[in-house]
Amino acid sequence: METKLFGKWDTSGVVLKDQTLVRQISLSPRIVPHSFGKGTKHAYQKETLNVVERLINKVMRSGQGKRKLSGKYIRGRGSCGKKLQAIRIVEGAFDIVFEQTKENPVQVLVRAVENAAPREDVTRLKKGGVAYSQAVDVAPLKRVDESLKNLALAGFYGSFNNNTTAAEALAKELVQAAKDDSNAQSIKRRNEVERVALASR
Repeated sequence: METKLFGKWDTSGVVLKDQTLVRQISLSPRIVPHSFGKGTKHAYQKETLNVVERLINKVMRSGQGKRKLSGKYIRGRGSCGKKLQAIRIVEGAFDIVFEQTKENPVQVLVRAVENAAPREDVTRLKKGGVAYSQAVDVAPLKRVDESLKNLALAGFYGSFNNNTTAAEALAKELVQAAKDDSNAQSIKRRNEVERVALASR
């Protein structure tokens, strides 16, 4: 019997164009993307987690916290720690993505992650009592983490203080990011990070 995500989506035919992220984006077959924390005890075991489960884990966060996103404090949908609720949001978003694109939503997610992953960032260095910013390359695992975080935050942002559901907002963001649309919040964030890094070279 073939293992399909949520009993609907086959991950065996999903193609990754960015070869630098092949090891970091796991497409291990699962019906329900929930590993009960297995594989999170040691460093780099995140790589073995299915990328859909990693997105679900990011949806479970409480929002951006104290940092402002586009001038606003973005809070979550009350799903912090509620994995079943987060799974339903992602499953609903996948159904909407399929209705709109007639394409495997896992393929759309992978393409969105590849497009929204920043290649360069800045770090703070201190030398002789003087602190300054320096542009650095982003590690592949960090690239995937940042991309998934920004996709989840864009879902919060799109459904914040309006009638749009979290699933609809997440689906819209996935479709736009997969097309590398500059209107997508995650793509805007990637461009902003890379622009600041370019200025700090």
